[in-house]
Amino acid sequence: MIRTTAIALLASVCCNAFAADAASGKPDLEKARKIAESVCAACHAADGNSPTPANPILAGQGADYLFKQLKEFKAEEGKPALRNNAIMVGMTAALNTDDMRALAIYFSQQKIKPSAASNEKLVETGKHLWRKGDFDRGIPACAGCHGPAGAGLPAQYPRLAGQYAEYTELQLKNFRSEERSNDPERMMRTIADKLSDKQIKALADYIAGLR
Repeated sequence: MIRTTAIALLASVCCNAFAADAASGKPDLEKARKIAESVCAACHAADGNSPTPANPILAGQGADYLFKQLKEFKAEEGKPALRNNAIMVGMTAALNTDDMRALAIYFSQQKIKPSAASNEKLVETGKHLWRKGDFDRGIPACAGCHGPAGAGLPAQYPRLAGQYAEYTELQLKNFRSEERSNDPERMMRTIADKLSDKQIKALADYIAGLR
């Protein structure tokens, strides 16, 4: 019932809010704010700082990455969404490309309230993997793509620093099982396939404490 109501509300907001200025091509951030406050807030909070580890923190994430994820959650032309998530598929159904781009920019501009690491022993293992990888298992250093501080690289690699450990752990496992498969050139699936459960947990905890 909650999901149905949220989807209906999203459709209403999208239809009734001011449209983006097509001539200027500028994103309608006021419309994005209204969608964020009335719909996205239920899971991610209005400013993108999700109150629960089940949902990712969006605040401060790269706009290009957020836009890519929103597009890949959307099922179009009778084809299934590239990224399979029943809730997000429903939420993006009423969004057009301009809406998604504006939402991505809106959340990228919000200040992140980062999570934190919780296990000192895990952090040391995660730190080693992040900075040096695991040569014996063919695992590259995460910092090579996501940066030493986890800030990511706009348009290519997402910001990971401060993300909930539980969420990061789940995504790595989903890449490993191929439940999630929207990574270009199978990059994350290839890496995650070589990570043990212990390494995944260690990385996730270390990432939560990155700043």
